[in-house]
Amino acid sequence: MATFKRFEDINAWQKARQATRQIYEITSEGSFARDYSLRDQLRRASVSIMANIAEGFGRHSDKEFSHFLSLAHGSAAETQSHLYVALDFNYIDQEQFSSLYELLNEVSRMTLALAQHLRGSKL
Repeated sequence: MATFKRFEDINAWQKARQATRQIYEITSEGSFARDYSLRDQLRRASVSIMANIAEGFGRHSDKEFSHFLSLAHGSAAETQSHLYVALDFNYIDQEQFSSLYELLNEVSRMTLALAQHLRGSKL
């Protein structure tokens, strides 16, 4: 696996950034923009994915990086859960839901795989 020089080089962070940008776009429209609680919670959860990847990288320890990747993995699941609420209240349509959900699945797989790699490299 490649060595990262900057957190911006990490594919999972790049995908999380893409998801966050899309979430900010969809939460700025229509009735979604007026549901401040869900809008803000969804935004915070998606930003948390990016932040945890970056913070873990910045710790310069495989063990801590792995821990923060696990937190990012959890935030991705939280974000996916919030998307169900958005879908149920018709803030987003099925296509938006599916696209974002799959992007977050990809981020989840990447963070989990990287965390497992880091844990394995310590053994």
